[in-house]
Amino acid sequence: MLAERKKNEGNELYKNKDYREALKLYTQAIDLCPDCAAYFSNRSACYMMLGKYYEALNDAREAVRLDTSFVKGYLRVAKCNIALGDATAALSVLRQASELEPNNKAIREETTKAQSLIRCQEEVEKAKAKADYRTAIFHLDRALDQAVGCRSLKITKAEYLVFLQRYADAQEMVNEILQYESGNADAIYVRGMCLYYQDNPEAAFNHFQHVLRLAPDHQKARDVYKKAKLLKQKKEEGNEAFKKGNFQEALNLYTEALAIDPLNKHTNAKLYFNRATVGFKLNKYELATEDCTAAINLDEGYVKAYLRRAKCYQLLEKHEEAVRDYEKVTRLDRNQEHKRLLHEAKIELKRSKRKDYYKILGVQKTASDDEIKKSYRKMALVHHPDRHANASDKDKHEHEIKFKEIGEAYSVLTDAKKRAMYDRGQDINDHDGGFGHDDIDPNQIFQAFFGGGHGGYTFGGHNAGFQQAGFPGNGFGGGGFPGGFHFQFG
Repeated sequence: MLAERKKNEGNELYKNKDYREALKLYTQAIDLCPDCAAYFSNRSACYMMLGKYYEALNDAREAVRLDTSFVKGYLRVAKCNIALGDATAALSVLRQASELEPNNKAIREETTKAQSLIRCQEEVEKAKAKADYRTAIFHLDRALDQAVGCRSLKITKAEYLVFLQRYADAQEMVNEILQYESGNADAIYVRGMCLYYQDNPEAAFNHFQHVLRLAPDHQKARDVYKKAKLLKQKKEEGNEAFKKGNFQEALNLYTEALAIDPLNKHTNAKLYFNRATVGFKLNKYELATEDCTAAINLDEGYVKAYLRRAKCYQLLEKHEEAVRDYEKVTRLDRNQEHKRLLHEAKIELKRSKRKDYYKILGVQKTASDDEIKKSYRKMALVHHPDRHANASDKDKHEHEIKFKEIGEAYSVLTDAKKRAMYDRGQDINDHDGGFGHDDIDPNQIFQAFFGGGHGGYTFGGHNAGFQQAGFPGNGFGGGGFPGGFHFQFG
């Protein structure tokens, strides 16, 4: 019989794993004898080996329709249902087969597989309810070990991969499905999600619109499309308000945008940075710093956020933090501008650790020599140790230190060369730089300033004793400031 010969030839090709050629011969056998259940069963097996599970299921069903006692056909139907993720249908078919052959080992094995698949699917649902997508994917992988041809489970896994920011893996999965089923709305939806969460809104919108044309009732696509449009709108409104100088309005709009979709980390990182820029404009440096940190937490390679945060740190006088940020920037993008910023930040850090002589004298960095002298004169008289001879030891010590610092500050800031070096960030203790404060004698500075060496000091155009200046006692050795007076400091 020709049909039987075609089947046997097909079997040989099947054994040699030449499934495509075997498929042709099984089809020829069916065409010659369309009422033979075995031929359909064999072609069903061939379809399964080619990963065409829907075609395999149709042939297996036809086999048991032609022969209701064909146990091998029922098993084939069950295998196809399991491969397609329909464990409930598989169990129903297996019960029918079991009635025909109660002790059939293959039936028991397929029943165990179907029950395992149901348990995995139940665990996926539990994890999904908790938004525990890692656990959900773990159980999905176990389910897909059985349901190898289930596109819906693969799409579900791809969707959860999106939630875990594994966009490339998700796209790969749905692209494979779309090669075989280009109109699969769920797969197109997931691909649109990947584009949306990778901050490609226009392409995402096109995908969501396509989904809604294919399936107008696709609620997930409708919801995310609405959310994506609102997020884009709020971001653009915030940008426009910023451009117009309406900073508080921009701040409010960016805050509203950030509440729309916490999962959109790419867009939210930009929103946090934009809000940080607004905070910076409003001199809210702490807020700007926090927003830059939030942006960096979402995108650890966000160079602009590091730069903005570093600037805020500098204005907040957190120079060590600023240096760390500039160091990170130079690692991410090593160009000359970033190197310069790092160098300047290190200088500022060095300056922050030295004494601020301008602050000590209570003058601005732009103060003239006359302003510096005027401040020194006032503060030196206030903190001179002799004025506090009757104070507690603690207070005496504090005034001695202050008097010494005032002398150091005056010595540096009234010397043009030293002041220039100081302003450039030269460490005052760096003797290689030409000066250090260890050799500064505050008594000599005081004596020189007030005209010591003439039995008194000039004050307001007159010689005045120390007592006249408001100091207790009789001054230094019988009134005035003898040229050789000196204080001892601990």
